[in-house]
Amino acid sequence: MAFPIVFILFSSFAASVFLISKWTYALYLAVILGVFLLIALFDIFQNKHAIRKNFPLIGNLRYLFEKIRPELQQYFVESNHNGRPIPREFRSVVYQRAKGMPDTLPFGTQRDMLQENHEWVHHSLLPKEVDPEAMRVNIGGKQCLQPYSASLFNISAMSFGSISSNAIEALCIGAKKGNFYHNTGEGGVSKHHLKGGDLVWQIGTGYFGCRNEDGSFSDEKYIKSATLPEVKMIELKLSQGAKPGKGGLLPGQKVNQQISEARGIKVGETAVSPPSHRGIDSPKKLLEFIKKLRDLSGGKPTGFKICIGRRSEFYGICKAIKETGIYPDFITVDGAEGGTGAAPLEFSNSIGRPIDEGLSFAIDALRGFGLKKEIKVIASGKVFTSFHLLTKIALGADAVNSSRGMMLALGCIQALLCHTNKCPTGVATTDPKYIRGLDVTDKSLRVANYHKATIKAFTDIVGAMGYDSECLIQRGDIFRRQTDGVVKSYEDIFPTVAEGVLVDGHDQLPSHLHRAFKNSDTNSFFNEY
Repeated sequence: MAFPIVFILFSSFAASVFLISKWTYALYLAVILGVFLLIALFDIFQNKHAIRKNFPLIGNLRYLFEKIRPELQQYFVESNHNGRPIPREFRSVVYQRAKGMPDTLPFGTQRDMLQENHEWVHHSLLPKEVDPEAMRVNIGGKQCLQPYSASLFNISAMSFGSISSNAIEALCIGAKKGNFYHNTGEGGVSKHHLKGGDLVWQIGTGYFGCRNEDGSFSDEKYIKSATLPEVKMIELKLSQGAKPGKGGLLPGQKVNQQISEARGIKVGETAVSPPSHRGIDSPKKLLEFIKKLRDLSGGKPTGFKICIGRRSEFYGICKAIKETGIYPDFITVDGAEGGTGAAPLEFSNSIGRPIDEGLSFAIDALRGFGLKKEIKVIASGKVFTSFHLLTKIALGADAVNSSRGMMLALGCIQALLCHTNKCPTGVATTDPKYIRGLDVTDKSLRVANYHKATIKAFTDIVGAMGYDSECLIQRGDIFRRQTDGVVKSYEDIFPTVAEGVLVDGHDQLPSHLHRAFKNSDTNSFFNEY
C-alpha cells in the first residue's frame, strides 16, 4: 500500500513539471505534490504509528479524526461493537499509559455517578503508601516443583496466527521489560515467543505444538516445549469466555509456514479445534491429565482455564480434587465478556457466565471445599483499568489477565477486521504488508508502560483505601448502584461462602445451589444442572 502511493505522488509531481505548459500553475501544483510526497516518505520511515506506515499520507486522516474525536469516534467505533462497547475513557487511559503520557483526564468524572451499575470504593482518611514491586503472587502448590512468582496483571491468551509475529514479539519483549507473563494462547510456542519473556503455555483441544498427525496428544512434542526455560506455567484450556462450548478456528488463509511449524499443521489448512479434549469426559480424568502435564514439564505450575457454565460440573471438579488428592496449581476463570478474533454472535453474546458471576462462584466453591489456600485463581475477561483489576481481586482472584487492554497498547484501533486477515495496524493479521507497520521496539515499550502505569494506579487505589496490601481487599469494599437505585456491596450481591462448609455436605449452601451440588459427579461432566 505504501509504495504505490509514493509512486503515484512522484509521477504526479513529475507530470506537473514536464507536461503542464503554464509554469506558474505547474509550480504551485509541484509544491503541493512535493509536500504530500515528503509527508508520505516520512510516514513510511517512522515507526510510531502503524496506520501511517501502512497507509502513508491517507493514514493521517485517522489522526485528524482523533483530534475532533469525542462524539465522532465514539459513534463510529462503539456503534459497531456488537452491543459490547469499550467506553471511550477506557481506550483513552490505555493509549495514554502505553505512550507514557499522563493518564489524568480533564473536566472531572467521565460518567454519571448516579447511573445504574456505577461502581466505586470508599477511601480512608489515613491512606497508605503501597510498593508496586510487591504486587506479585506465588503460584505453585505442594505438588509443584518449580513455583513461579507472577505479577498481579498479565497478558491474556492470544495465539500466534490470530495475532501477528510482530505482535507476539512485542508482547513477549514488553513482558520481559515489565517482569510479567504472556499467555501464548492455544496456537503453540513459536520462535517469536522465545524472546526472553515469561510464558504461560496454553494447550487447547487441538493440542497445537504437541500433537501427532491424527490430532492426538504427543508426549514427546509436549516435553520439548514444556521444558523450555521461557515456559513458566502450563494451562490446559477447557473453554474460553468468548465462545464456550466451541473450539477455536484459524482460517487457512492465515496459516503460513511459521504458523504451520508452531502448530504442527499444514500450510493453508484451516485449524479447527474440537469442542472438547479427547478422553477427558470427567473431573477425575481432567485431574489425571493435569498431573501428567505437570510431571512431564518437570513440575512446573499447571492448571486449567474455564468459563463457568454448569455449576454442577465445577462442583464435580472440586469433589474430584478432594477424592484423588491431585491439586491443580491454578485455575483461570474466563468471563463471557472475553474477546476473540472471530466467534458466532450468539456464542459471543449469549453463552457463558459473565466474569463477576463466574469468578465469585468458582472462588466460593473452592473455599467451600477448603481448596482455595492450595489453588490460585486468575481472572480474565474485559479488564482495562486498575479499578477492573481491583474488583477481580476483591472477588477473590489472585491475579488478572488482560488481552484487549494489551491489544490497545499494541496499537489496535478496533477496526473489527480480525477475521479477514486485513488488520490495518498489523496486530491481528499474518499478511506481511500489514505486519511491517507494527514496530516491535516501540510497541513492546508501550506494552511495558501500560502494565507499569496500571499497577501503579492499582497500588494508589489500594493505598487510598487505607490498606497496605491487596490481600486486605474484600467484597464489602466494592459498591454498585443497582438498576432500582439501591446501593449494594459485592458482599451483598455475591455473599461469601465460608471456608470448608462444603466438605461434609451442602446444607449451608443457598437454595439455588443445592441441586447443582447434589447432581455433581466426579466420574462425569455432563449433569442436568
